[in-house]
Amino acid sequence: MDIEKIKKYTKTPIYYYKEINSTHVYGKQIEGQGDAILIAEAQTAGIGTKGRNWHTGENKNIAMTIIKHPNVKIEKLNGLTIEIAKKIKKIIKEMYDYNLEIKEPNDLMLNGKKISGILTESHTRGENVAFLLISIGFNVNETEFSEETKEIATSLKKEYKKEFNREEIIIKIIKNIEEIIEQL
Repeated sequence: MDIEKIKKYTKTPIYYYKEINSTHVYGKQIEGQGDAILIAEAQTAGIGTKGRNWHTGENKNIAMTIIKHPNVKIEKLNGLTIEIAKKIKKIIKEMYDYNLEIKEPNDLMLNGKKISGILTESHTRGENVAFLLISIGFNVNETEFSEETKEIATSLKKEYKKEFNREEIIIKIIKNIEEIIEQL
């Protein structure tokens, strides 16, 4: 993955990992260092829906966590996960003319199967947001799924039989999420 290319499109520091247990879990551990974006090639314990692991095939998908410290009241975050899902849906439509569906509260579907999950977690001090974690798993070029997920998960490559540029998708996701956070 070309992290230097991604860094050109954000002022937020980016940390890149070949393998990590979970960008989300690690994000909680380092949030005190300030805003950051964690991107991993592979996760060994990614967090998925209903206690499942979110599988991140090495060098194939997107596994990232955006750490932000917005100076806002907690109620400003109402609907944030759905807003992010709408932006990702729009990004994929604009880039590839593919229609993703939103399955509330935090999934994106393609042809009836899960292609992306969004995990947002906020921590507060009184009524104010202390920090916010936005984690996104997106199946881009994965073709092999576990027995547990092969009937319910898909990827862009599995559906459309071609390779997709992960960096371009990541850049657009980061830009859109940073715009959402700035507007809170």
